Amino acid sequence: MTALPTYPDPADWRLSVAPMMDWTDRHCRYFHRLLSPHARLYTEMVTSAALVRGKQLRLLEHSHEEHPVALQLGGSEPGELAEAARLGAAAGYDEINLNVGCPSDRVQSGRFGACLMYEPALVADCVKAMRDAVAVPVTVKCRIGVDEQDDYADLQHFTETMLEAGVGVLVVHARKAWLKGLSPKENREIPPLDYPRVHRLKREFPELVVAINGGITTVEQVEAQLAKLDGVMLGRAAYHDPYLLARLEHALYGTPLPGRDDVLRRLRPYVEAELKRGTALKHITRHLLGLYQGEPGARGFRRVLSEGAHLPGAGWALIEQAMAPLGAVA
Repeated sequence: MTALPTYPDPADWRLSVAPMMDWTDRHCRYFHRLLSPHARLYTEMVTSAALVRGKQLRLLEHSHEEHPVALQLGGSEPGELAEAARLGAAAGYDEINLNVGCPSDRVQSGRFGACLMYEPALVADCVKAMRDAVAVPVTVKCRIGVDEQDDYADLQHFTETMLEAGVGVLVVHARKAWLKGLSPKENREIPPLDYPRVHRLKREFPELVVAINGGITTVEQVEAQLAKLDGVMLGRAAYHDPYLLARLEHALYGTPLPGRDDVLRRLRPYVEAELKRGTALKHITRHLLGLYQGEPGARGFRRVLSEGAHLPGAGWALIEQAMAPLGAVA
């Protein structure tokens, strides 16, 4: 029997950072947590097959400081997803999220991602199996539609099916996905945004926690969406201009706004611990490049890190070197 429905606190999904392949790894998430103590962070998508069949449990590694942090899974086999969810919950993740939004050919070939919007009954079976396996919330991230399946009624039916399966949180990318003919990058830019469709969904399903994703890049836009929805999930805006997370933290939660240099100083113990573990500096500093976005000296900061972090022996001194022209030596 599927676990009894839970009623998540909408405040827990007020602000989050999207799962982004090749970007939101554990180093990125640790850095983002320093900028926003409250934002909910998501892993890159991990396939259920990698965890269950591939035994790649290293993919679950994360720091205690990252919480609240969610594991996003990709898959379409209920039993396998249940086992992957169990592994994620045992590793300490606060939420298991099912990817029903990624449009890439590779994801489609595995019968998961956005193509699953054609099969809401299968998604429901997956969700039920996952909810039976774990006590943490099981959530779904989807699109507003796919290909020619672009009527509000289709999204409405999908949502009804998710509610019946016990989903309490739906994160909606407010663009439909074209499964053929557009690249993943084009699918983030070409299909038009339709925020009113997501707003309508919340009005018609008030019991559902609804967070919106797609094209939101400023504090003012986040606040406008929160007037109508429970949460906002930021994607590339938070990655390319990570200090946006600090500004949002200040605006939404009243947390004092930290200096960018202070954020880097607080990152130093993590960097030095990772270097001792054998992590190359470039794997951490690639996530820092946008920290001074729009500030004088930002280009020089990026250049020093980009040119030096891959060199043998690169360490904390390189970050100090990058900061020095900004007048912020750590």
